[in-house]
Parts: sequence; structure tokens; C-alpha cells
Amino acid sequence: MKLTPYILLALAMVGIGDTMFLSYYAYLHIVPTCALKGCEIVLASVYSHPFGVPFAYIGLLYYLHVLGLALLASIFPNSKAVAFAALVYSGVGLLLSIGFELFQVFVIGALCMYCAISATTTLLLFATSLWHWRTTRVSTPVA
Repeated sequence: MKLTPYILLALAMVGIGDTMFLSYYAYLHIVPTCALKGCEIVLASVYSHPFGVPFAYIGLLYYLHVLGLALLASIFPNSKAVAFAALVYSGVGLLLSIGFELFQVFVIGALCMYCAISATTTLLLFATSLWHWRTTRVSTPVA
């Protein structure tokens, strides 16, 4: 039994929890406080709502899609197509997360703890997707 689909499910739930928390506050037009003082700066920034849509909503949509791919991976653990889709999707998410973190540091000048949680979750999703993809590439002998 492969564990990677279940790790993907757990990580997707962590991402959903993080972005649902931020989405709730975005919906109420309130900036949550955090241990780092940068959250207020980042989440109240003009850059936090591209095209009028809070990044939290975009992140929530991303993690819901990851959850769907993780569910497919748990149902079809040997599917090379699902493994490849999860790898590509999490890879794009990782590149965007790195870009968002760099943008926070160099443009906004502050870091958000919740964004860092999401970026770390996305990094772990990519690593697990890579692990899953590599295990599906190994051909299993037919008995």
C-alpha cells in the first residue's frame, strides 16, 4: 500500500485549513493578527487582492484542487497520469509560492506567517508528489 496519496490528503487538509482561516477573515474584511508583525502589513497590502480577489480565495481553490488530485491518487494509487498531474500542479503551486514569498520580502518588506505556512505546505506537497510520481514510474513485476 502506498502512503503518498494519504500524505497528500493530509497536506491538502492543512492547506485548506490555513486558507479557510484567511478566507474567513478576508470575507469579513478583517486582518488577523499573528506572532509575526508582518501579517498585518502583507494582508492589508494593496497586493493582497489581485483583481479584487483575495489571495486566500485563490489559495483555497488551489488546495481544493490538490485535495481532488489526492483523492484520485488514493483511489488509483498506480495511475501514472494522476501522479504526473499532482506533480505538475504542485510544482506550479511551489513556483508561485516562492514568487509570493520573494514578493513579500522585496516589494512589501514584510513576511506573513500564514503565507509561510502555505508555502511550506506547498513545498511538502511538491516533495510528496515527486515521491509518489517516482513510485508510479517503477514498473512492478506481474506475478
